[in-house]
Amino acid sequence: MAKQDNNFNQLFSSLKKKEYKPIYLLMGEEPYYIDLLSNYMQENILSEMEQEFNLTVLYGKDVDMPTVINAAKRFPMMAPYQLIIVKEAQHIKNYELLLHYLQNIQSSTILVFCYKYGTIDKRLKIVGEIDKVGVVFTSNALRDYQVTPWIKDYVRTKNLSIDEKAAALLAEFLGTDLGRIVSEVDKLIITKPANSNVITDELIEKNIGISKDYNNFELQNALLTKNEVKAQKIVFYFDKNPKNNPLVVTISVLFGFYVNLLQYHYTDNKNPASVASELGINPFFVKDYETASKNYSASKCMQNISLIREFDAKAKGVKSRASNGELLKELVFKLMH
Repeated sequence: MAKQDNNFNQLFSSLKKKEYKPIYLLMGEEPYYIDLLSNYMQENILSEMEQEFNLTVLYGKDVDMPTVINAAKRFPMMAPYQLIIVKEAQHIKNYELLLHYLQNIQSSTILVFCYKYGTIDKRLKIVGEIDKVGVVFTSNALRDYQVTPWIKDYVRTKNLSIDEKAAALLAEFLGTDLGRIVSEVDKLIITKPANSNVITDELIEKNIGISKDYNNFELQNALLTKNEVKAQKIVFYFDKNPKNNPLVVTISVLFGFYVNLLQYHYTDNKNPASVASELGINPFFVKDYETASKNYSASKCMQNISLIREFDAKAKGVKSRASNGELLKELVFKLMH
């Protein structure tokens, strides 16, 4: 898993051991980990009875920093801690006002800032000061190539496994939104046959609506093997189902494929692990690039990259009035010839 997962696991482990800090700054582009941590704190640090007087949930749109600080200075009532969770903390300004509070910090207060969809500049003094007495956790968004391994790891935590193709399908369809990924995977876990411990592409097609035969993953596979009949069948399906198969996404996938393939041609070490690291892909798919390299030379890859750029412009209405289906059909033909 990504490095931040290790940081998350360490932090989550300390919370489960009831090893608390007086202040937490949870920030980053990916809200999934921020929500997991803050929800666990809200549900577990205080007992149900203690929460009645000692749990305060504030929202950044409704409060300012002086209000938060004044609340943090209060003492708990009949409990070892008071817990203050500031949600939507990205809307609060003047974080430097916390500097004075940190010099006289209230040790019986656990103050949690949930700063989503961005970060406070780590070069600022306030971030370093928070880190000295508390925790600064950054939840980075996953890169595209990290999603498939993340899905496999998540499924493994449920004592299940997932087919490589099935994981790739989910990654392509769901993108990098971990909250959405978890929601859909949990749905699959609930609906899987009781006698099976594997999530398959058939299960995904049945419960999420992603076609196991007609998707960008299969289109890429048809291109790399130069299976023109299969490619045109997929193009026809895409044309009939444009809502689930937007051209802009397909073009992006094809562009990434040929850029990676060009890089594969110029990679000296063709060892699968080395290629996977160089291209930022799952080692399982290295064999696809090996196959594709025999069907597309480096010069053809460069031609195809230019073609994809041209058709991307056409799809946006530049010197073209063709439908998306017509454009994709022409593009796929030219990519293969």
